[in-house]
Amino acid sequence: MAKLVFLGRLADLAGVPERVVEPGPLESILAGLPVELAVALLDEKVRIARNGELLINPGGITVAAGDEIAFLPPVSGG
Repeated sequence: MAKLVFLGRLADLAGVPERVVEPGPLESILAGLPVELAVALLDEKVRIARNGELLINPGGITVAAGDEIAFLPPVSGG
């Protein structure tokens, strides 16, 4: 199994801070999520990290068993 971690507003949108998923292509995993959540995760401003390492080009990645994929929304502040 692998784990998706949702941070900030993405956790609110997902309704949970994390979700356990079957390993496989990230595109296929996202296709199994609610449409609104998947669209938000694919926003170009959302950063993706695998096992604590930011991915420069997350396109085409395959999630392996034991991986943790974190979705980091843009930070807003003041």
